[in-house]
Amino acid sequence: MRRVTVRRSPVHGKGVFALRPLAAGERVLEYKGERMNWREAVRRHQRYGIEGHTFLFGLSDGRVIDGSRGGNSARWLNHACNANCETVEDGERVFIETTTDIAAGEELFIEYRLVVDEEIDDATRQQYACHCGRAGCRASMLGDVV
Repeated sequence: MRRVTVRRSPVHGKGVFALRPLAAGERVLEYKGERMNWREAVRRHQRYGIEGHTFLFGLSDGRVIDGSRGGNSARWLNHACNANCETVEDGERVFIETTTDIAAGEELFIEYRLVVDEEIDDATRQQYACHCGRAGCRASMLGDVV
């Protein structure tokens, strides 16, 4: 039985929603896609003129999973500052696990903690602004808000 579905999100674009109640600590999805190094990911990003956010997931070993190539529903997880899910690296794989009980119909969120190379100015803050509206919202999807 499917546990989640993708549909329009009130937070941003598409989102992932629970089809049934999910218990805290439940492993819900694997983040799938093509694995590559950051250099290749950036090269592709620039070659195709992709603007804004991507489906890139940075791994602790320095590689990237590109969810736009061979990805699954996990690529549609939206950011929230007070997320109800977290990512867990298990060997070569990345899983999405719930951190709280989630009711049927509720949207699943992870905290992106994005890192950017450019200077964090007003334009960058605006580009990575968070609109989750959850308690404790930092108003940014960046990992180190300055």
